[in-house]
Amino acid sequence: MTWALVVVPLVLLLLGFPIFLVLLTAATAMVVFVMNVPPVVLHQNMFGTINQFALLAVPFFIYAGELMGRGSVAQRLVDFVQSVTSPVRGSLGITTVGTATIFGAISGVSAAAVATIGKVMYPAMRKAGYPDHFAAGLITAVGAIDIIIPPSIPMIVYGAAAEESVPRLYAAGIIPGLLIAGLLAAYVIWYARRHDIGRSEPFNWSRCVNATRRGLWALGAPFIILGGIYGGVFSPTEAAAVACIYAGLVTRFVFHELSVKDIVEAASSTAVFTAQILIILACAGVFSWILTVNQVPAQMAQWLQQYSVAPWMFLLAINVLLLAVGCFLDPLSAILLLTPLLVPMVKAIGIDTVHFGIVVTVNLAIGLFHPPFGINIFVAQSVLGIPLKTLYRGIIPFLFVYLLALGIITYIPEVSLFGVKLLMGK
Repeated sequence: MTWALVVVPLVLLLLGFPIFLVLLTAATAMVVFVMNVPPVVLHQNMFGTINQFALLAVPFFIYAGELMGRGSVAQRLVDFVQSVTSPVRGSLGITTVGTATIFGAISGVSAAAVATIGKVMYPAMRKAGYPDHFAAGLITAVGAIDIIIPPSIPMIVYGAAAEESVPRLYAAGIIPGLLIAGLLAAYVIWYARRHDIGRSEPFNWSRCVNATRRGLWALGAPFIILGGIYGGVFSPTEAAAVACIYAGLVTRFVFHELSVKDIVEAASSTAVFTAQILIILACAGVFSWILTVNQVPAQMAQWLQQYSVAPWMFLLAINVLLLAVGCFLDPLSAILLLTPLLVPMVKAIGIDTVHFGIVVTVNLAIGLFHPPFGINIFVAQSVLGIPLKTLYRGIIPFLFVYLLALGIITYIPEVSLFGVKLLMGK
């Protein structure tokens, strides 16, 4: 059994096979050579995994983000945040952080935030005197907030894999996301003052009112999504569908920026991206079933209880593991691969699975821009046109900021759970 569940996946990963083939091959090897079950269970489990109502939210949120990202939404958000932060030293850097945070509350796709915000903010920051490595590093790092601030696609996938409530996960992600944004903004202010760049400007009421008016429709999306969910108007899946309709109406009839052809192209891109996610989900579901029926998670949980591993030690080990995995796998693949193994252990040791879901998400968000293979790095390199060496140099300080936030979120569960108590009353 070990060769099929451990050796085969490791060899295929090292050979560079796609993650869905790695998982499916290992599961097939177990069914054919080890377990006495008919091969039809592979098809049944693949279909059963993706036959979940909650997963309908994935293509809806992706499509809403595609629509909002193709027009002037990013520029409108930048103008709004800049009008508010202009009196603060380093306001352009703070604007980058604030815009990414708001954009994350619309789409939840990190790479899209890096590409969209990078096109607007990188030239402006360079013109204002920010070093190229700092500007590029900030843009690459802030995109990771988008999978922590709800609506987050990795949280939907974690909720499906761990059988946890998506609204609870969303509520838990708000304060950690804002904490990271606050720490990044604080670092930007310190850096700007130390290097005497990004001078402040007097607050201009006229500019703020005009920017707010132009950005009002874009700012409405997060309020509709989160307000609808926690106001009891609709479920996260229904909120995603409403977000699609809202994004389509705003970009087509209010901003007059997208043609019918653009809307169809956005739908086509969404279909391709969704298919990539769902095939990984389906294959991971089979692999998870193989692990469960062979009692691998239960045996690992018993081992933890036998050796009385303290929760803080377990969380430290998990953080190290997830940071390492995040360097090589995308968040969705990592969640689907590890959740069936880790959640039973988490329950056995007495850690709240909602809190653990946020810890997992933050770890894998760091992996999005962690050298050498973080996907945001390559997106930023393509969009900004700068060398990898410059990007790596700029990313390092922001990596430490995220690690500080990760430590706080990991060992102070109330940072995550307070949002759940506040918005859901339990």
